[in-house]
Amino acid sequence: MGKAEKLKCQNILWTIVVLIGTTILGEVFQIMGFEASNIIMVYILCVLLTAVLTANRMYTVISSILSVLTFNFFFTEPLFTFSAYDTGDTITFLIMFVVAIIAGSLAVKIKMQAEQSAAMAYRTKILLETNQLLQQAENVDGILDETAKQLVKLLERTVVCYHEKGCGQLSKGEIFLKKEEENGLLYLGEKEQKAAEWAYENNQQSGAGTAHFSDCVCRYLAVRSKGRALCVYGISLKGGPLEAFDNNLLLSILGECALALEKELMSRKREEAASQAKNEQLRANLLRGISHDLRTPLTCISGNAAVLLNNGNALDEQRRKNLYLDIYDDSMWLINLIENLLSVTRIENGTMQLYMQAELMDEVITEAMRHIDRKKSEHIITVEECEEMLLAKMDARLIIQVMINLLNNAIKYTDPGSKIKIGMKRVGDRIQVSVADNGRGIPDSLKESLFEMFYTASRTISDSRRGLGLGLPLCRSIISSHGGTITVTDNVPHGSVFTFTLQAEEVPFHE
Repeated sequence: MGKAEKLKCQNILWTIVVLIGTTILGEVFQIMGFEASNIIMVYILCVLLTAVLTANRMYTVISSILSVLTFNFFFTEPLFTFSAYDTGDTITFLIMFVVAIIAGSLAVKIKMQAEQSAAMAYRTKILLETNQLLQQAENVDGILDETAKQLVKLLERTVVCYHEKGCGQLSKGEIFLKKEEENGLLYLGEKEQKAAEWAYENNQQSGAGTAHFSDCVCRYLAVRSKGRALCVYGISLKGGPLEAFDNNLLLSILGECALALEKELMSRKREEAASQAKNEQLRANLLRGISHDLRTPLTCISGNAAVLLNNGNALDEQRRKNLYLDIYDDSMWLINLIENLLSVTRIENGTMQLYMQAELMDEVITEAMRHIDRKKSEHIITVEECEEMLLAKMDARLIIQVMINLLNNAIKYTDPGSKIKIGMKRVGDRIQVSVADNGRGIPDSLKESLFEMFYTASRTISDSRRGLGLGLPLCRSIISSHGGTITVTDNVPHGSVFTFTLQAEEVPFHE
């Protein structure tokens, strides 16, 4: 039995029950000696109850007619007949019928207005809920999935969603089944797919209940924005066509979906434009930096090499040694610069692979000390010993590069004779490593900018090489990829401390 048939039977049952109850109450009133006018009021009440309990005005009219006939049959002389001795009873029956009709009509009208108000309130609530869910969705797929789930929840029908996969084509349908259904293969047939594609290409409805592909199971509606279809939803019509209220609710939700998709697409375009502008700025900074920072050491190398080539025999041993050292320093600076640049590029593009394993922190620091700036002999560099073995999970080659960058910065930006101390300790489940110097320190206003790409501190360096400002951003990227943090703080009474953390590993013991 369908939903409409059940409702019809329920309305008939309520009409009969109310009429029988009213008649019984009338008999009680008659036994108690009440006048006929009181019994008439009971029958008018019967009509009002019927209007409230049933869903169609027809039952109110039927109840009015039956009430007049029942009153005549049970409560007027002669009893148990549909005739009347008193001609005034006919006027009474007519007035009773008119009053019952008017009262019932008013009750039906009030009921309909209440139902419409409740439906509008429910629709507003659902639209607000849908809007909030769509705003919280993280991407286009999230918006489409939330919309489909809301449609299933509200319409209690199976929904099929077709995403746009680019080049004017739709993806395969994704089914969102209602609770009672378990098999959704019916909705993925070739005919259903073609109907969805037609709706997408023509930006119109298709499928069941339309002129195109009317033998399909679902009706397909395209979600549109600025005249362009963004996706297609299929609504199952197996349970019958949509009612007017459900259809309006469907269109409203699809409208909310279109607005959310348009907002997401515009946000994505803004992000792409901002990213493109940032990349252009980075490219400009890189070219500007390379024009100076690569040309200067290359010029020095070529000039010193030309001097040695043309006048090498005329120079004394010390002079030649100094030229060799200058060539070595400039070439090592270029090697470190290129290595940092390549590493930053790989990390930013997501192409750098991490080979994580447990490593002793002492060994990593010792290896880094072998590759730092030649001018380390002009500074006092010490390593603070730790009583326990510190084992950290890391990609050793990258952490060595971090240590080299931090130590070279300390050597470069402090005066000869300054003290540089390397410390390490375990803090909870992290290994904390610090590089402290007693130089002039870093102003608070510059600390945040130090880790930005191409930022260089505005202070004079002894060899006049500025650097591209890649070292510290590279350190931050490497440490972040290891799940750690890197910070800079003041070293009391003066100087700076760079600190980074790594995930600690337990030291294995073999008994």
